[in-house]
Amino acid sequence: MTNRKSQIIELTLKNIQEKGFTSFSYDHLAKELGVTKASIHYHFEKKGDLGVAVCERIQHGLEGAYTFIKESSMPAVEKPFAFILRRVQFLEQDGVCPISALQADYQELSPSMQEKIQELSQMEIDVFVVLLKEAKQHGALKSTNEEDLASLAMLLISSTKGALQYKRVLGEDFFRKTLEQLKELLK
Repeated sequence: MTNRKSQIIELTLKNIQEKGFTSFSYDHLAKELGVTKASIHYHFEKKGDLGVAVCERIQHGLEGAYTFIKESSMPAVEKPFAFILRRVQFLEQDGVCPISALQADYQELSPSMQEKIQELSQMEIDVFVVLLKEAKQHGALKSTNEEDLASLAMLLISSTKGALQYKRVLGEDFFRKTLEQLKELLK
């Protein structure tokens, strides 16, 4: 991938976390990068093409975080919470999860982006379920079946993402307290 193309994707990702996908334009990106709109169109003909590329970038980040945590030597019971922390550490100070931001704009997005967001959303849950299963096998969690683990994964993911939204308004302490409660759920 060319350096300019990577810059465009990374800047778009930042904009998505701060404002959402529908709230910026190629003109906005061009001004921030100090290039022409034509330069952006050269790499991504349509905004939907750029959105798909961003989704692929998010997917690689999700896969990387999962692989890092899965292969780490930390105890299995710590891995689900470590996964949450790893994903959160890459966000801007008041940024929200880029998957959540894209979900908020879902109805206005192209069908190809909608499909990618559905895949990312399901992948995030599936990855978390695998980590929860492993933790359960090592004596953590009271859930007894796979359906309960999927529900717990959904609860933990949506709680974390909601806490990121609240953090923008109520501050870091709100987020820290929420994470402490989530950690208690994983015991």
